[in-house]
Amino acid sequence: MKSDFNTPSEGALSLADLELGESAAVREVNTRDAIGRRLLDLGLLPGTAVRVIRRSPLGDPTVYEFRGYRLCLRRVDAARVRVGSEPVSGAPDTSAL
Repeated sequence: MKSDFNTPSEGALSLADLELGESAAVREVNTRDAIGRRLLDLGLLPGTAVRVIRRSPLGDPTVYEFRGYRLCLRRVDAARVRVGSEPVSGAPDTSAL
């Protein structure tokens, strides 16, 4: 999967830019190295709804929920994932947690 990640997308920000409790849909992943490809393998595919669950006290790393499980990512790795700025209607519901 080729991606022109260095070209700014209209209304896109990185996964690391989302605030606690926010949801967004993945637009693209920087796959220029093994870490980016691994993020795709873990399920961060375009169109996937992702929600920020919690952050460590110092702000890094952050726990994200998508596809029925939770994943903890460092800010530098989360910055490889671009998401849309519009809210996602099919975001995971974590209100009962």
